[in-house]
Amino acid sequence: MTARSAVVTGAAGGIGRAVAARLHADGLAVTLLDLPRSADALRGVEHGLRTAGGAGAQPVRSDHVDVTDEDDVERAVRDHVTVLGGLDVVVANAGIAVTAPLLETTTAQWDTTMAVNVRGVANCYRAGARQMVAQGRGGRLIGAASVAAHRAGRWQSAYSASKFAVRGLTQAVALELAEHGITANCYSPGVVETPMWDSIDADLSQRTGAARGAPMAAMTGQIALGRLQSPDDAAGVVSFLASPDAAYMTGQSVVVDGGMWFS
Repeated sequence: MTARSAVVTGAAGGIGRAVAARLHADGLAVTLLDLPRSADALRGVEHGLRTAGGAGAQPVRSDHVDVTDEDDVERAVRDHVTVLGGLDVVVANAGIAVTAPLLETTTAQWDTTMAVNVRGVANCYRAGARQMVAQGRGGRLIGAASVAAHRAGRWQSAYSASKFAVRGLTQAVALELAEHGITANCYSPGVVETPMWDSIDADLSQRTGAARGAPMAAMTGQIALGRLQSPDDAAGVVSFLASPDAAYMTGQSVVVDGGMWFS
């Protein structure tokens, strides 16, 4: 039987890299997807997974994609299927964050945030679902939300709105695709030690006059488990959502934030 396979967007670093590594370790063949400007980092991730997996590991490959471009996403999925024979899991992880008060958020910032964080997820869901429906064996669509999709953050109007939208999109898709055996869920990380959160810390420091690192330290004090989140913490949740154990779970957003927000 051909191994299950997954595509992971935003896989050159941060949570995407951790998710790709975890799914590959779980025995899935994986395509790593990211923007062309991340080519060197993406090749490094691919090489690392090949080396860590050993001779008996499932294939891993990398490709470039702009998730805001529907045709490019469709092309990336086609190429994945051509090489690996099918598609079982889509992890729409790519995302960006803007830290600015609404009164200072530009139309360009708003539109870019929505294009990447919402349209990008929709493009990945659509392309993945088309392939999964054609295969007739079900599948898993998994999107990146955020704790900000459950409780909005100050100076994060565009980001919070985009992540609330991901939750709504995921719920609608779950209802539409259930008849095909396709589940749709999302994961909602908190404060993660990634370059994106480093940039948020820098923006907050500049706006408040605090020393670099002080905003992140203050947020750590709000986390029940008392530490920042690692990318692997989120990857473990994605691994579960992609696994047979999550077969009866759909339309959900799993908060993995160390205890910052309780539903």
